[in-house]
Amino acid sequence: MFGFPKGSLEDATIKLFAKAGWSISKSSRSYRPSIDDNEIDGRFIRGQEISRYVEHGYFDCGLCGYDWVVENRSDVVEVCDLVYSRASNRPSYWVLCVPESSPIKTVKDLQGKRIATEVTNLTNDFLAKHGVEAETEFSWGATEVKVPDMVDAIVDLTETGNSLRANKLRIVETLLKTNTKLIANKKSWENPEKRKKIENIALMLSAALSAADKVGLKLNSPREKLDEVLGILPALRKPTVNSLSEDEWVAIEVVLSEKDVRDLIPKLKEIGAEGIIEYPLNKVVY
Repeated sequence: MFGFPKGSLEDATIKLFAKAGWSISKSSRSYRPSIDDNEIDGRFIRGQEISRYVEHGYFDCGLCGYDWVVENRSDVVEVCDLVYSRASNRPSYWVLCVPESSPIKTVKDLQGKRIATEVTNLTNDFLAKHGVEAETEFSWGATEVKVPDMVDAIVDLTETGNSLRANKLRIVETLLKTNTKLIANKKSWENPEKRKKIENIALMLSAALSAADKVGLKLNSPREKLDEVLGILPALRKPTVNSLSEDEWVAIEVVLSEKDVRDLIPKLKEIGAEGIIEYPLNKVVY
């Protein structure tokens, strides 16, 4: 039984599973997906709740942000990191923010102040760590608009910081770096059959993410130019080199970052490479 995140991660998760080899379909109002794997059942629920249901055993495993594992204080197995979001493949950060004009410069300046946030446990633990007593209130959203009229500071989630700058907010401290994790129930993890399935899912999802910014490149090179070609080719390990029917030519295949290709192909052409083919990748297993 798999816990899928509903909301901002929903579409990105379905696309990630598709790239990993699983087809997941659901109607817009359904919480029960159809999955082309009779060993997997699941439900779509809010990502904030998944770690609790994994800990309690309703789900054997699930995908949620590390922040909600911390916030819910869930006792689960962290199987692997899967750094992806609806917008990019970057981690996010929970940050303490105040208006740009605020006199608050450090966490110590929050003594006796009021803070709005969705992560009250995380915020209270942070304040306690620094010996600060402040009032923390739960925010249902639109947290940025609450300062300075309703509260003195907020703890909010940011990926790029653009929204904070747009609302003229200044970051005082970073509380937590977070990204999506595959987590498992402890009893399920002790079950050899379930653990093997969860590990296989982790392998394929990680492989799909690893391939996101990489491509394969094939080319033919004069044998006499091989060292020069290999000298400019990055690779996960070493490029594959095979002889062709014509002894004076070799075939080369390599996996590399997609952004490197735009500079490499003209250089390879200048050296004398021919038959250069770039192709997309679905999975890369390290």
